Amino acid sequence: MRGGLLFICLLLGAQAAAQAQARRRPARAETLTPREGVTGTLLRHAQFPSRFVAARNVDVWLPPGYARDRRRRYPVLYMHDGQNLFDPKTSYAGVDWGVDEALDRLVEQGVVREAIVVGVWNTPRRLAEYTPRKAAPAARAAGEAASDEYLKFIVRELKPFVDSNYRTRPGRADTFVMGSSMGGLVSAYAVCEYPRVFGGAGCVSTHWPAAGGAAVEYLRTRLPDPRTHKFYFDLGTETLDAQYEPFQKRVDALMMLAGYTEGVNWVTRRFEGEEHSERSWRKRVDIPLVFFLHK
Repeated sequence: MRGGLLFICLLLGAQAAAQAQARRRPARAETLTPREGVTGTLLRHAQFPSRFVAARNVDVWLPPGYARDRRRRYPVLYMHDGQNLFDPKTSYAGVDWGVDEALDRLVEQGVVREAIVVGVWNTPRRLAEYTPRKAAPAARAAGEAASDEYLKFIVRELKPFVDSNYRTRPGRADTFVMGSSMGGLVSAYAVCEYPRVFGGAGCVSTHWPAAGGAAVEYLRTRLPDPRTHKFYFDLGTETLDAQYEPFQKRVDALMMLAGYTEGVNWVTRRFEGEEHSERSWRKRVDIPLVFFLHK
């Protein structure tokens, strides 16, 4: 009798563990294309689970040649605010970055290598997840900085999944991260915290004033080796971007002190008259794409 009860308890425990594991397993990708406003092949892993952060959608855009050559492997660009990248229907204010159109065009022109783009959707915890935890002690103490958990999700859970399920080039030299505003801030933080994982950060309209500009001081001692890493920064001059130039100049000085060479492994661009919006970022997204993926 006692043995039978033990067997039942073990069986129930195994079933519970299996159910928990199933809940943590990423959903199979749903193909979203063809769809108006989206080019190429766009797949969605809905509510991708994590031990570190809340579940969220993850979109994967595949380059034109992916289906044709099944032996070829591709560099990967991880981008934040994933709902704003490809589809105007999900994007903020109905305007997306047009990453799919830009890459299609640049590939056709022979300017860049084909690449996979992974769009990580944001959540209501966006501000906390994009605030660099080690750079902002006050935010950390208040529980308002969750970037370390967010980056653990990307590095320990999402990237291994992408590398296992898609034909990637998983090394640092072919792995980049990019975002805008707070997404630009956490991109720079990602490369500094995981210099063996990411080879470059695209920081578009970076919101340097966050936490009193603490991320600028963080970079002073955390910038990775310029021989193996690249940084792209830019800013406009209107709306929120009008605040950024004094901070960016300080960052540029730090880049030079760390041994980076502008135009080689570091770029800073200023766009006169451009504002803090997807509409503006759409106009210039081809510039960081070429910087990281040029042939």
